[in-house]
Amino acid sequence: MLAGPGTGKTTTLVEAIVDRVENRGVDPSAVLALTFSRKAAEQLRDRVTARLGRTTGAAICSTVHSFAYGLVRRYAPPELYAAPLRLLSAPEQDVVLADLLNDAPEAVRWPEGLRRAVGTRGFAREVQAVLSRAREKGLGPDDLTALGAEHGLPELSAAGLFLGQYLDVLDAHGAIDYADLVRRAVIEAEVHRDELRDRFSCVFVDEYQDTDPGQVDLLRALAGDGRDLVAVGDPHQSIYAFRGADVRGILDFPRAFPRSDGSPAPVAVLSTTRRFGPRVLRAATEVASRLSLAGSIDPAARRAFTSPVAATGVPRGRVDVLTFDTERAEAEHVADLLRRAHLEDGVPWSEMAVLARSGRATLPALRRSLSAAGVPVEVAADELPLVREPAVAALLAAVDAVVHLPTPPGEPGHVDGATVEQLLMSPLAGLDAVEVRGLARHVRAVEKRRVAESGEAPDRRPTCCARPSSSTAR
Repeated sequence: MLAGPGTGKTTTLVEAIVDRVENRGVDPSAVLALTFSRKAAEQLRDRVTARLGRTTGAAICSTVHSFAYGLVRRYAPPELYAAPLRLLSAPEQDVVLADLLNDAPEAVRWPEGLRRAVGTRGFAREVQAVLSRAREKGLGPDDLTALGAEHGLPELSAAGLFLGQYLDVLDAHGAIDYADLVRRAVIEAEVHRDELRDRFSCVFVDEYQDTDPGQVDLLRALAGDGRDLVAVGDPHQSIYAFRGADVRGILDFPRAFPRSDGSPAPVAVLSTTRRFGPRVLRAATEVASRLSLAGSIDPAARRAFTSPVAATGVPRGRVDVLTFDTERAEAEHVADLLRRAHLEDGVPWSEMAVLARSGRATLPALRRSLSAAGVPVEVAADELPLVREPAVAALLAAVDAVVHLPTPPGEPGHVDGATVEQLLMSPLAGLDAVEVRGLARHVRAVEKRRVAESGEAPDRRPTCCARPSSSTAR
């Protein structure tokens, strides 16, 4: 099923699940609904439960990775692991990779052009990305080594050898990471295919555009060969290519999951949006029209999907496009718009929202700017990593500043002006921009007076980077 934003795709999915349970007599424990985040799985589970009007004996809604983990834990032979199998977190995976690269760099002979980079954080990230993409596409250590040899890419061959070592280390510790999780789940699903298909008679997948090839193989083992599989998604919202998602998965769904007679699976389209009016819809459609939709979708379904209409009675809406020279100017303008809407138009803060392209890169700075302008800000807990939380970030910056204070006094340190300003305006100091500028003027005046009294040559370093004198500190 193809459905754009606001067309009711999750509601349709919920109704399809309820129809299987209430009208077709399917046991709720035989229904499996998968999505790609814990929050989405919880919301889907709550909506299905509310719609059924009763609790079910089994949790029929799960994330793909949670289901895969349960599958591996259930079928993995315990004698293969020294300890119970556990899932590595991302920081733990980083530690294992760094240890292998730093403690045993001679174990894999990397190409000459890469050897100076071995041991750096950037190299570790690149290695992790290569290994993750390879396993998402079903490539093991031998496959990656052979691929490098076939195409004359020694870095790929070295990565294949390193992948073998990495997997051996994980096995020795009874651990598994996210990239390897789905691959092993596919192996178990293939071995226990009949049992799993008897257990799950209906499979539903929300946000199908976020699947990668390994997850498609898992679904094929669970519900291929014309079984009851319903997938809902929007190819225009496929934004996870960096972690292996392939938009061709949803575009080629009709042929990847044909009916039992071999004909392509039918495609339904939800083309009426109720989230916004025709003006916003037109702007969104203009942007989306530039995105490719290459795949085996029926031409009629393609036309219906690319030509959505707004429901009657929805406010027409308005779209303003503004450009700014700097991110700071953009944030200040956003803050001004929000303040005017609240103070002049009486719009409650709770009815305003600011959407950003990147939670990790954009939200922290935007949050600081809005808070400094007096705009109360609440960021969704799953949008901001713990280390980016204002209180945590300020504490880590303070610890880092203490570690890098110049020793002995008078020697230049590694704390730059931006870090000092961030600390002074953080919850630890609580100063605003005006107070920071006043403090900087005071420090410069004290330093100038001290130099004049001592007869020393003026210190040309930026004031905020130099260790203040004892009188300044007082």
